[in-house]
Order: sequence, then structure tokens, then C-alpha cells
Amino acid sequence: MIRQTNEYGSVNVSANVYSDIAGTAASNCFGVKGMAARSVSDGVYHLLRKESMSKGVRVEFHEDDTISIDLHIMVDNGVNLNAVGASIISEVRYVVAKCTGTEVRAVNVYVDSMMIG
Repeated sequence: MIRQTNEYGSVNVSANVYSDIAGTAASNCFGVKGMAARSVSDGVYHLLRKESMSKGVRVEFHEDDTISIDLHIMVDNGVNLNAVGASIISEVRYVVAKCTGTEVRAVNVYVDSMMIG
């Protein structure tokens, strides 16, 4: 959790807030089918619904009040993975910083699956 304080008071921002913002920003990028989560029972990656999209996101807090974000995604067939990854990194950094005022140290994108058909 990151605490932001000014002359009016303070605001605590939890990991769930960052997860929701980052998951929404990533899934709105071109070529992204959605967030992915690995099933413990069968080891297969599943596409997450919008309500549970934050399960495909991991947020790590650092001592200098920055965060790192890991995103597990599913992409459409035939997209340029390098271009999609760069687009996601840029969009997530921008949206998280704009919405929360928190500096994003790193955004790591893991392509877990590709939707065919």
C-alpha cells in the first residue's frame, strides 16, 4: 500500500486499486484478448472475466514509493507480440500514473496464451 499525503490529509492506495487500473488499461490495448490466470487443478491458462481481471495482475511495492506491475495476458492470433507488449507497457504506465500519481518502475508483460480462431 502506498500512502500519499498533502496539506489536506492522506490517501492510502492498495494493491487492488493498482491491479484493477492496470488490468483494465492492458485489456483495452489492441490485440489483447484479456487477462489470463493459470488454473491450479489442470495447469491450463484461462481467460478472466472483467470482474476478476485483477487476478492476472501482480503489483510489487518498493521502498521509494514506486511500483512494479506484472501482467499475464492472452492475445489474438497473428498480432505482433513486440508491438502489443510495447503498447501495453506504455498505456499501463501512463494510466496508473495519471489515476494515482504513483511512479511505475517497471511493467512486465507475460503472454501466457494466444487465442486461435
